[in-house]
Amino acid sequence: MGRPAHRPPPAARRSPVTTRLTVAQATVEFLANQHVERDGVRTKLFAGALGIFGHGNVAGLGQALLQDELQALEAGREPGLPYVLGRNEQAMVHTAVAYARAKDRLQTWAVTASVGPGSTNMLTGAALATINRLPVLLLPADTFATRSAGPLLQELERPDSGDVTVNDAFRPLSRYFDRVWRPEQLPGALLGAMRVLTDPAETGAVTVCFPQDVQAEAHDWDDDLFAERTWHIGRPLPERAALARAVEVIRSAKNPLIVAGGGVHYSGAQAALAALAEATGIPVGQSQAGKGALSFDHPQSVGAIGSTGTTAANALAREADVVIGVGTRFQDFTTASRTAFGNPDARFVTLNVAALDAVKHSAVAVVADAREGLEALAEALEGYDVGDAHRARTAELKAAWDATVASVYSRDASGSTGDLDAQPDQNQVLGAVNELSDPHDVVVCAAGSMPGDLHKLWQVRDAKGYHVEYGYSCMGYEVAGGIGVAMAARDAGEDRDVFVMVGDGSYLMMATELVTAVQEGVKIIVVLVQNHGYASIGSLSESLGSQRFGTRYRARTSSGRLDGDLLPVDLAANAASLGVEVVRTSTRKELEAAILDAKASPTSTVIHVETDPFVDAPSSESWWEVPVSEVSTLESTQRAREVYDQHKARQRTFLKPSETN
Repeated sequence: MGRPAHRPPPAARRSPVTTRLTVAQATVEFLANQHVERDGVRTKLFAGALGIFGHGNVAGLGQALLQDELQALEAGREPGLPYVLGRNEQAMVHTAVAYARAKDRLQTWAVTASVGPGSTNMLTGAALATINRLPVLLLPADTFATRSAGPLLQELERPDSGDVTVNDAFRPLSRYFDRVWRPEQLPGALLGAMRVLTDPAETGAVTVCFPQDVQAEAHDWDDDLFAERTWHIGRPLPERAALARAVEVIRSAKNPLIVAGGGVHYSGAQAALAALAEATGIPVGQSQAGKGALSFDHPQSVGAIGSTGTTAANALAREADVVIGVGTRFQDFTTASRTAFGNPDARFVTLNVAALDAVKHSAVAVVADAREGLEALAEALEGYDVGDAHRARTAELKAAWDATVASVYSRDASGSTGDLDAQPDQNQVLGAVNELSDPHDVVVCAAGSMPGDLHKLWQVRDAKGYHVEYGYSCMGYEVAGGIGVAMAARDAGEDRDVFVMVGDGSYLMMATELVTAVQEGVKIIVVLVQNHGYASIGSLSESLGSQRFGTRYRARTSSGRLDGDLLPVDLAANAASLGVEVVRTSTRKELEAAILDAKASPTSTVIHVETDPFVDAPSSESWWEVPVSEVSTLESTQRAREVYDQHKARQRTFLKPSETN
């Protein structure tokens, strides 16, 4: 037997150095000292804290953030966790998420809200973050841990449980959830939160609930908790055997197609993707999150794919015998509800850092970082080429779609500018912004008809130039998200204008964050398209036989229906009341002048433009599955069901293994 381990006498053991702080103060101190590192570049994980205070957090996290700010001012330094006041809790989460996306998931914000409705207002933002795989730290206030004064104002009482609060609704929406009932639980909760926030495969909304009494409770903390800590963002390498299986399938392809998703951006894999596409000739279609992975004028870039895709990408998708997914989760818009890939023998190879996404559609899965995986594929595929015929087919389809875009941007088949004194349609609004913005400017959108139109029509010239939230497609994201993108550009020292494209429906959901833009001196340019209703759902409703019911902003008439005059809503006046510059436009000439003036202005501007809601973007020659009533007395619904059944017959299960056994 070996000698027993030496144990120093108790008197010689190190006594921890402690600092007495409240739980909230300790949380702020801890968050301020978290950093991330990737490829040798180190940065703070948290840019700051967004918050709205109520009785659930004003004396806890509110006091801690105030103390942090005042101590920083006294010391002549920046606060450890700079504070920004928002106007809506959901919107604050959107701002944090947009910031994280613009920062390639390497930085984010903490978001604090008061107990009850303040916290549950963040639920939609939590769902959006998790669905889009974007990191955000949510710090909702909770009821008393001691239950000394219960039931509290805004407390949920249940006859079957004493420890459930409204914040338990965050559990299914969060990638990590914890509640700090006692100060001793804080270190484990915070370290667990950091692990998930900094994991590319696991990230999303992280929720740590803080009972309001615990926030203000003091504790003697080991100072090691507050030491600077660096979380290293790794680049998992592809397993050699998995790479070999993928290469075997790709080399067998005659008509391959790459589908690039958001993972290309988050990995910084744009150059690796371009190199692979150029060397092999494989065309590249892009999901909403992946748009811009290749510049629109790259020879292998065929633009958007799927339900809102280009005719070029969708034609190649129908013919593809091998589909190579890179950093995509193959959402239904990307696959046109599983009808986009029409070749009955099509096989899939998917490169993704998350195994959950890599195995979809019975793919040969390569679980790895997108950049590392693409570089490994390029090396292993040396000598492989799609051939002159496939390259020529790609170029022909791409040129035809580019001509379509030029036509709808001008609404003139000859390519001329058309009548500049006429009211613009939505296509022309997008065209004016696209052509008059600088290549490095950013377009932001989320819901309505514009995300689909932007996906197919917007010509991206910069990898950071396209920011459309289409995982959750959340109305109200646009203004708040635009602020997050603008703050990210400011903090990175980048000179980018941020164009927020928003319809009247989404604007009315959450316009109040314009006040936050004014407060923080953050410049955004909001192009507010007024079409008096829900244009996207109106068009969808019509295609499904529901006759645009409930989608137009009209007065109720004596018949009991909403089919009267347009509502006398003045959105331009509303925007002006929130403190931003406002320009009303009614013609293309006025719109173009307003865009140039807004770019020259140092402050935020809202450009109000009336459009014709009945002019659609060019067809994607694709489909999106939304169920149609199987039986109906309405002839319009009966016709729509016939069309639905035709498309449904082309839907595929993708159950056949892609690997050759």
